[in-house]
Amino acid sequence: MDTQPLDLEPAARRITAQLDAVDDAALGAATPCPGVTVGALLAHIEGLAVAFRDAARKEPGPATDSAPSVETGVLGSGWRTTLPAALDGMVAAWRAPDAWEGMTRAGGVDLPGQVAGMVALNELVLHGWDLAKATGQPFDADEAHLRNTLALLADQGDDPAPFGPPVPVADDAPLLDRAVARGGRRPDWRPGA
Repeated sequence: MDTQPLDLEPAARRITAQLDAVDDAALGAATPCPGVTVGALLAHIEGLAVAFRDAARKEPGPATDSAPSVETGVLGSGWRTTLPAALDGMVAAWRAPDAWEGMTRAGGVDLPGQVAGMVALNELVLHGWDLAKATGQPFDADEAHLRNTLALLADQGDDPAPFGPPVPVADDAPLLDRAVARGGRRPDWRPGA
């Protein structure tokens, strides 16, 4: 993993840019996360953005004490405004150098700020890919973000938490495919397949 703080903005912007193509009819569509709809995924992304914003600020509370459930997330009616705002808040909070230092709390777990920042980035990358796949949009990610995501997930060994067991792919598969497969996703996933 990179030991330098990374800017989460490109990964957050990628998600925000995808929102215009998500119409209300798509909210019930399947995603690469089994049993999770696009609407539940968006609710999860908003919840994790708030939680990781608070983790960066070292502000423990309800948002940092438990992991937002992707399966049971309820998308609020103003999500087209609140979700981008939550992502903006998360990005701004992780730009503070002290966010990456010391200890913090996220998902009910105490962890170093550096690790929390990498987990936040990992969430944005994987769920950005989930959203793109579910809504038929292209997805690309910064190579540094993909490498850090892959390294973070590789540190878990074959432990399936939190995304599911790794999916086997060739060692020479594209970096994006290796990262999402390590995160328990089939790189070739398509709606309805």
